[in-house]
Amino acid sequence: MLYSYINAGQGIAPLPKDTDLAKAIWIDLYRPMPEQVSAVAALGYDIPTLADMEEIEVSNRLYTENCVTYMTGVLPGQLPDGANVAMPVTFILDDKRLVTVRHHAPRPFETFPTRAGRSSCGATSPERIFLGLIEEIIGRMADLSEGVSKVLDIEVTHVLQMGSARDAAKLQDALVTVGRQSELINRVRMGLLWLDRILVYHAANSVHGPDSARLRPFHAALQRDIQALEVHADFQGSRIGMTVDATMGMIGLLQNDRVRSLSVVAALFLPPTLIASIYGMNFRNMPVLELEWGFHMALGMMVVSVVATFLVLKWMKWY
Repeated sequence: MLYSYINAGQGIAPLPKDTDLAKAIWIDLYRPMPEQVSAVAALGYDIPTLADMEEIEVSNRLYTENCVTYMTGVLPGQLPDGANVAMPVTFILDDKRLVTVRHHAPRPFETFPTRAGRSSCGATSPERIFLGLIEEIIGRMADLSEGVSKVLDIEVTHVLQMGSARDAAKLQDALVTVGRQSELINRVRMGLLWLDRILVYHAANSVHGPDSARLRPFHAALQRDIQALEVHADFQGSRIGMTVDATMGMIGLLQNDRVRSLSVVAALFLPPTLIASIYGMNFRNMPVLELEWGFHMALGMMVVSVVATFLVLKWMKWY
Protein backbone atom coordinates (compact mmCIF):
# COMPACT_ATOMS: atom_id res chain seq x y z
CA MET A 1 0.00 0.00 0.00
CA LEU A 2 1.05 3.57 -0.59
CA TYR A 3 0.06 6.43 1.72
CA SER A 4 0.99 9.97 0.75
CA TYR A 5 0.59 13.26 2.60
CA ILE A 6 0.92 16.98 1.93
CA ASN A 7 1.26 19.98 4.22
CA ALA A 8 -2.05 21.18 5.65
CA GLY A 9 -1.72 24.14 7.98
CA GLN A 10 0.43 23.12 10.92
CA GLY A 11 0.00 19.41 10.19
CA ILE A 12 -0.32 17.06 7.26
CA ALA A 13 -3.24 15.64 5.29
CA PRO A 14 -3.67 12.80 2.78
CA LEU A 15 -2.69 13.68 -0.77
CA PRO A 16 -5.89 14.38 -2.75
CA LYS A 17 -6.87 11.76 -5.28
CA ASP A 18 -5.51 12.23 -8.81
CA THR A 19 -2.85 14.65 -7.50
CA ASP A 20 0.72 14.26 -8.71
CA LEU A 21 2.71 12.12 -6.25
CA ALA A 22 5.63 14.54 -6.58
CA LYS A 23 3.69 17.06 -4.47
CA ALA A 24 3.67 14.75 -1.45
CA ILE A 25 5.87 15.71 1.48
CA TRP A 26 5.68 12.24 3.05
CA ILE A 27 5.23 8.96 1.21
CA ASP A 28 4.70 5.86 3.32
CA LEU A 29 5.16 2.50 1.57
CA TYR A 30 3.64 -0.42 3.50
CA ARG A 31 4.21 -3.84 1.91
CA PRO A 32 4.30 -2.02 -1.46
CA MET A 33 3.30 -3.52 -4.76
CA PRO A 34 5.82 -3.36 -7.64
CA GLU A 35 3.92 -0.56 -9.39
CA GLN A 36 3.93 1.51 -6.20
CA VAL A 37 7.67 1.00 -5.82
CA SER A 38 8.14 2.08 -9.42
CA ALA A 39 6.05 5.22 -8.90
CA VAL A 40 8.20 6.32 -5.94
CA ALA A 41 11.45 5.27 -7.62
CA ALA A 42 10.51 7.55 -10.54
CA LEU A 43 10.90 10.48 -8.12
CA GLY A 44 14.60 9.66 -7.78
CA TYR A 45 14.72 7.26 -4.84
CA ASP A 46 16.26 3.81 -4.62
CA ILE A 47 13.57 1.82 -2.79
CA PRO A 48 15.18 -1.09 -0.90
CA THR A 49 13.67 -4.55 -0.87
CA LEU A 50 12.98 -6.40 2.37
CA ALA A 51 16.16 -8.41 1.83
CA ASP A 52 18.13 -5.18 1.47
CA MET A 53 16.58 -3.78 4.63
CA GLU A 54 17.46 -6.92 6.60
CA GLU A 55 21.17 -6.64 5.82
CA ILE A 56 23.02 -6.40 9.12
CA GLU A 57 25.93 -4.36 7.77
CA VAL A 58 25.74 -0.76 9.02
CA SER A 59 26.92 0.47 5.63
CA ASN A 60 23.72 -0.98 4.13
CA ARG A 61 21.48 0.65 6.72
CA LEU A 62 22.91 4.14 7.17
CA TYR A 63 24.26 5.90 4.09
CA THR A 64 23.86 8.94 1.86
CA GLU A 65 23.62 8.78 -1.90
CA ASN A 66 22.97 11.62 -4.35
CA CYS A 67 22.10 14.00 -1.50
CA VAL A 68 19.49 11.53 -0.24
CA THR A 69 19.89 10.03 3.25
CA TYR A 70 18.90 6.39 3.76
CA MET A 71 18.42 5.22 7.36
CA THR A 72 17.15 1.79 8.34
CA GLY A 73 16.32 0.65 11.86
CA VAL A 74 14.55 -2.29 13.48
CA LEU A 75 11.26 -1.33 15.16
CA PRO A 76 8.55 -3.37 16.93
CA GLY A 77 5.19 -3.75 15.21
CA GLN A 78 2.62 -6.24 13.96
CA LEU A 79 2.21 -8.39 10.89
CA PRO A 80 -1.17 -8.55 9.12
CA ASP A 81 -2.01 -11.74 11.06
CA GLY A 82 -1.52 -9.91 14.36
CA ALA A 83 1.84 -11.46 15.25
CA ASN A 84 4.17 -9.14 17.15
CA VAL A 85 7.57 -8.83 15.48
CA ALA A 86 10.58 -6.54 15.18
CA MET A 87 11.38 -5.75 11.54
CA PRO A 88 13.37 -3.11 9.67
CA VAL A 89 11.91 0.23 8.60
CA THR A 90 13.73 2.50 6.13
CA PHE A 91 13.60 6.30 6.30
CA ILE A 92 14.57 8.05 3.06
CA LEU A 93 15.03 11.79 3.52
CA ASP A 94 15.99 14.73 1.33
CA ASP A 95 15.01 18.39 1.14
CA LYS A 96 11.81 17.59 -0.82
CA ARG A 97 10.14 14.78 1.08
CA LEU A 98 10.32 11.89 3.50
CA VAL A 99 9.79 8.35 2.21
CA THR A 100 9.31 5.44 4.60
CA VAL A 101 9.41 1.77 3.62
CA ARG A 102 8.09 -0.95 5.91
CA HIS A 103 6.75 -4.49 5.74
CA HIS A 104 5.02 -4.56 9.11
CA ALA A 105 2.83 -2.10 11.00
CA PRO A 106 4.41 -0.10 13.83
CA ARG A 107 1.52 1.79 15.40
CA PRO A 108 3.14 5.29 15.20
CA PHE A 109 2.85 5.22 11.41
CA GLU A 110 -0.92 5.01 11.85
CA THR A 111 -1.26 7.61 14.60
CA PHE A 112 1.26 10.24 13.53
CA PRO A 113 -0.61 11.63 10.50
CA THR A 114 -3.41 12.88 12.76
CA ARG A 115 -0.99 14.20 15.40
CA ALA A 116 1.68 15.77 13.21
CA GLY A 117 0.37 19.26 13.92
CA ARG A 118 0.94 18.72 17.65
CA SER A 119 4.52 17.56 17.22
CA SER A 120 7.04 19.62 19.20
CA CYS A 121 9.12 20.27 16.07
CA GLY A 122 6.20 20.89 13.70
CA ALA A 123 5.48 19.43 10.28
CA THR A 124 6.43 22.20 7.87
CA SER A 125 9.37 20.38 6.26
CA PRO A 126 10.37 16.78 5.53
CA GLU A 127 13.06 16.94 8.19
CA ARG A 128 10.60 18.14 10.81
CA ILE A 129 8.12 15.43 9.82
CA PHE A 130 10.93 12.88 10.17
CA LEU A 131 11.80 14.10 13.67
CA GLY A 132 8.12 14.25 14.61
CA LEU A 133 7.68 10.65 13.47
CA ILE A 134 10.72 9.62 15.51
CA GLU A 135 9.18 11.44 18.49
CA GLU A 136 5.94 9.50 17.98
CA ILE A 137 7.87 6.23 17.81
CA ILE A 138 9.72 7.04 21.02
CA GLY A 139 6.38 7.80 22.68
CA ARG A 140 5.10 4.41 21.54
CA MET A 141 8.21 2.75 23.01
CA ALA A 142 7.48 4.48 26.30
CA ASP A 143 3.88 3.19 26.20
CA LEU A 144 5.07 -0.37 25.55
CA SER A 145 7.57 -0.16 28.37
CA GLU A 146 4.89 1.16 30.73
CA GLY A 147 2.58 -1.66 29.64
CA VAL A 148 5.28 -4.21 30.50
CA SER A 149 5.65 -2.58 33.91
CA LYS A 150 1.92 -2.89 34.63
CA VAL A 151 1.83 -6.55 33.57
CA LEU A 152 4.83 -7.32 35.79
CA ASP A 153 3.15 -5.59 38.74
CA ILE A 154 0.12 -7.83 38.35
CA GLU A 155 2.10 -11.04 37.78
CA VAL A 156 4.46 -10.48 40.72
CA THR A 157 1.53 -9.86 43.05
CA HIS A 158 -0.26 -13.02 41.88
CA VAL A 159 2.88 -15.18 42.05
CA LEU A 160 3.71 -14.16 45.59
CA GLN A 161 0.13 -14.91 46.69
CA MET A 162 0.16 -18.45 45.31
CA GLY A 163 1.07 -21.34 47.54
CA SER A 164 -1.25 -24.29 47.07
CA ALA A 165 -1.01 -27.23 44.69
CA ARG A 166 -3.96 -25.98 42.64
CA ASP A 167 -1.92 -22.88 41.73
CA ALA A 168 0.63 -24.87 39.69
CA ALA A 169 -1.17 -24.22 36.39
CA LYS A 170 -1.43 -20.50 37.21
CA LEU A 171 2.31 -20.38 37.86
CA GLN A 172 2.93 -21.92 34.45
CA ASP A 173 0.67 -19.29 32.88
CA ALA A 174 2.62 -16.61 34.75
CA LEU A 175 5.87 -17.91 33.25
CA VAL A 176 4.37 -17.72 29.75
CA THR A 177 3.12 -14.17 30.35
CA VAL A 178 6.44 -12.98 31.75
CA GLY A 179 8.26 -14.62 28.84
CA ARG A 180 6.12 -12.69 26.37
CA GLN A 181 6.83 -9.44 28.21
CA SER A 182 10.53 -10.25 28.09
CA GLU A 183 10.35 -10.61 24.31
CA LEU A 184 8.44 -7.33 24.07
CA ILE A 185 10.93 -5.38 26.18
CA ASN A 186 13.77 -6.87 24.10
CA ARG A 187 12.10 -5.57 20.93
CA VAL A 188 11.70 -2.16 22.56
CA ARG A 189 15.36 -2.17 23.61
CA MET A 190 16.46 -3.01 20.06
CA GLY A 191 14.21 -0.29 18.63
CA LEU A 192 15.67 2.31 21.00
CA LEU A 193 19.18 1.30 20.02
CA TRP A 194 18.45 1.79 16.32
CA LEU A 195 16.60 5.07 16.88
CA ASP A 196 19.63 6.42 18.70
CA ARG A 197 21.93 5.42 15.82
CA ILE A 198 19.54 6.93 13.26
CA LEU A 199 19.36 10.23 15.14
CA VAL A 200 23.14 10.43 15.51
CA TYR A 201 23.62 9.75 11.81
CA HIS A 202 20.93 12.25 10.80
CA ALA A 203 22.36 14.95 13.06
CA ALA A 204 25.83 14.44 11.58
CA ASN A 205 24.55 14.62 8.00
CA SER A 206 22.23 17.59 8.48
CA VAL A 207 24.69 19.85 10.28
CA HIS A 208 24.94 22.17 7.27
CA GLY A 209 21.20 22.23 6.53
CA PRO A 210 19.30 25.51 6.59
CA ASP A 211 17.20 24.39 9.57
CA SER A 212 19.87 22.45 11.44
CA ALA A 213 20.55 25.05 14.14
CA ARG A 214 16.86 25.27 15.10
CA LEU A 215 16.46 21.48 15.06
CA ARG A 216 19.55 20.74 17.15
CA PRO A 217 17.65 21.10 20.48
CA PHE A 218 15.04 18.62 19.22
CA HIS A 219 17.78 16.13 18.39
CA ALA A 220 19.20 16.49 21.87
CA ALA A 221 15.79 16.14 23.53
CA LEU A 222 14.95 13.00 21.55
CA GLN A 223 18.29 11.42 22.40
CA ARG A 224 17.77 12.19 26.10
CA ASP A 225 14.36 10.50 25.91
CA ILE A 226 15.95 7.46 24.27
CA GLN A 227 18.62 7.24 26.94
CA ALA A 228 16.03 7.48 29.71
CA LEU A 229 13.94 4.75 28.09
CA GLU A 230 17.02 2.55 27.68
CA VAL A 231 17.66 2.82 31.41
CA HIS A 232 14.02 2.00 32.09
CA ALA A 233 14.16 -0.98 29.69
CA ASP A 234 17.21 -2.30 31.54
CA PHE A 235 15.31 -1.93 34.81
CA GLN A 236 12.36 -3.81 33.35
CA GLY A 237 14.76 -6.54 32.24
CA SER A 238 15.98 -6.96 35.80
CA ARG A 239 12.37 -7.03 37.05
CA ILE A 240 11.55 -9.73 34.54
CA GLY A 241 14.49 -11.78 35.81
CA MET A 242 13.30 -11.33 39.40
CA THR A 243 9.76 -12.33 38.45
CA VAL A 244 10.97 -15.46 36.69
CA ASP A 245 13.11 -16.37 39.71
CA ALA A 246 10.16 -15.84 42.06
CA THR A 247 7.88 -17.94 39.85
CA MET A 248 10.40 -20.75 39.59
CA GLY A 249 10.91 -20.56 43.36
CA MET A 250 7.17 -20.93 43.98
CA ILE A 251 7.02 -23.85 41.57
CA GLY A 252 9.94 -25.42 43.43
CA LEU A 253 8.17 -24.97 46.77
CA LEU A 254 5.02 -26.62 45.41
CA GLN A 255 7.10 -29.51 44.10
CA ASN A 256 8.82 -29.82 47.47
CA ASP A 257 5.43 -30.03 49.17
CA ARG A 258 4.39 -32.84 46.85
CA VAL A 259 7.65 -34.71 47.36
CA ARG A 260 7.33 -34.24 51.12
CA SER A 261 3.81 -35.68 51.06
CA LEU A 262 5.03 -38.69 49.11
CA SER A 263 7.93 -39.09 51.53
CA VAL A 264 5.56 -39.08 54.50
CA VAL A 265 3.37 -41.74 52.86
CA ALA A 266 6.45 -43.82 52.11
CA ALA A 267 7.67 -43.43 55.70
CA LEU A 268 4.29 -44.57 57.06
CA PHE A 269 4.45 -47.78 55.05
CA LEU A 270 8.09 -48.60 55.78
CA PRO A 271 7.52 -50.22 59.25
CA PRO A 272 4.58 -52.45 58.17
CA THR A 273 6.57 -53.40 55.07
CA LEU A 274 9.46 -54.43 57.30
CA ILE A 275 7.17 -56.53 59.49
CA ALA A 276 5.54 -58.17 56.48
CA SER A 277 8.97 -58.88 55.03
CA ILE A 278 10.16 -60.54 58.21
CA TYR A 279 7.13 -62.81 58.49
CA GLY A 280 7.31 -63.57 54.79
CA MET A 281 10.70 -65.23 55.10
CA ASN A 282 10.82 -68.87 54.04
CA PHE A 283 12.52 -70.27 57.17
CA ARG A 284 11.28 -73.49 58.74
CA ASN A 285 11.65 -72.43 62.38
CA MET A 286 10.31 -68.92 63.06
CA PRO A 287 8.75 -67.60 66.31
CA VAL A 288 4.92 -67.52 66.45
CA LEU A 289 4.79 -68.84 62.87
CA GLU A 290 2.75 -71.86 63.90
CA LEU A 291 0.55 -70.02 66.42
CA GLU A 292 -3.12 -69.55 65.68
CA TRP A 293 -3.09 -65.85 66.51
CA GLY A 294 0.21 -65.10 64.73
CA PHE A 295 -1.46 -63.53 61.68
CA HIS A 296 -3.56 -61.21 63.82
CA MET A 297 -0.53 -60.24 65.86
CA ALA A 298 1.39 -59.29 62.69
CA LEU A 299 -1.51 -57.15 61.47
CA GLY A 300 -1.70 -55.46 64.84
CA MET A 301 2.02 -54.71 64.81
CA MET A 302 1.63 -53.17 61.36
CA VAL A 303 -1.20 -50.90 62.51
CA VAL A 304 0.69 -49.86 65.64
CA SER A 305 3.85 -49.12 63.65
CA VAL A 306 1.89 -46.89 61.24
CA VAL A 307 0.27 -44.96 64.09
CA ALA A 308 3.57 -44.61 65.93
CA THR A 309 5.37 -43.39 62.80
CA PHE A 310 2.61 -40.86 62.10
CA LEU A 311 2.82 -39.49 65.67
CA VAL A 312 6.59 -39.19 65.46
CA LEU A 313 6.41 -37.32 62.15
CA LYS A 314 3.70 -35.08 63.55
CA TRP A 315 5.83 -34.32 66.60
CA MET A 316 8.81 -33.50 64.36
CA LYS A 317 6.54 -31.20 62.26
CA TRP A 318 7.34 -33.03 59.04
CA TYR A 319 3.68 -33.23 58.14
